[in-house]
Amino acid sequence: MNKRLQALTDWLNEKDIDIAFLNSPENVYYLSDFLTDPHERLMGIFVFKNAEPLFVLPSMEVNQLRDAGWKYEIIGYADHENPWNLIQTSLESRKVTKANVVALEKEVLSFGRTEALLHFFPKAHVVSVEDKLNDMRVVKDENEIEIIKRATKMADYGVQVGVDALEEGITEMEVLAKIEYELKKQGIREMSFSTMVLFGEKSGNPHGNPGNRKLKAGDMVLFDLGVVLDGYCSDITRTVAYKSVSDKQKEIYDIVLKAELAALEASKPGTRIGELDNAARNIITEAGYGEYFPHRIGHGMGINVHEFPSMSHLNDGILREGMIYTIEPGIYIPGIGGVRIEDDVLITKDGFETLTKFPKELQIIE
Repeated sequence: MNKRLQALTDWLNEKDIDIAFLNSPENVYYLSDFLTDPHERLMGIFVFKNAEPLFVLPSMEVNQLRDAGWKYEIIGYADHENPWNLIQTSLESRKVTKANVVALEKEVLSFGRTEALLHFFPKAHVVSVEDKLNDMRVVKDENEIEIIKRATKMADYGVQVGVDALEEGITEMEVLAKIEYELKKQGIREMSFSTMVLFGEKSGNPHGNPGNRKLKAGDMVLFDLGVVLDGYCSDITRTVAYKSVSDKQKEIYDIVLKAELAALEASKPGTRIGELDNAARNIITEAGYGEYFPHRIGHGMGINVHEFPSMSHLNDGILREGMIYTIEPGIYIPGIGGVRIEDDVLITKDGFETLTKFPKELQIIE
């Protein structure tokens, strides 16, 4: 049994939990090295306190699961079959007919699937497995770190492609298309999220939608993008000026950069997570722009682009070596524009390493 499955099994025994069922593609991948999107079809791993694990998935993907290294029981089902009937048969053959406590992904398992599972164990008490998986996934191992480092290099490249594409009259969507086309030529099949390229006043929307806005002199240009590489994500934001920059734009940029550097400086093992948000927010607030920084300082990142922990000022968790997260302060003024600077950060033994390397100093693109 691999180390991750063993750690989850040990937790079941420690907490006296009979069964855990993992249904999200991300947690399934983390435990099995098998990455797929089953769409509406059921896929998941049963982990037992006193038995080997069980994988259920569409039969068309069984061979890929074996290729990924899964060595335990597999239930593959065709589209005309009810997988829950096959699961019941397997559980009965294992003599798993009673369970006092069942651990589920409460945040992602649908009500219908919860009902189907608990039909086997109507008297079982349900607990959450998310906290345990979050605690396992939050500290990355050497292989995960290496993959994410390669993913951040591709994110850096994507920003460079976007910057190189800037010319008067080009639209946001045209720049976005160039970025994603060049990344696909490098072997990237999937972005971490919908790529953002925002010009001028549209950069004042933290989660704006790219469209046919044309670039003109004096615009700030905000790029927010990331890639998925071998199942792991990257996430970068850079803001540049086109042709010229006003005193107000430069003032805002300098404040955001100062805030970002302060949050980075606070990044070290043992620091309370909320202090990173405070470090950046205090600078922006003292400069008079506190109301224009509406979101947390960042988020955990790994298999999901947004994962545990939430890097808000309320988080009393402690930074640990091997954690990877984003630092992304911003100032957004509706109708005028905004600035966000975002890096992916790894906590090291003595401090931090910034994984995204694209320059952060204000660039005026001619």
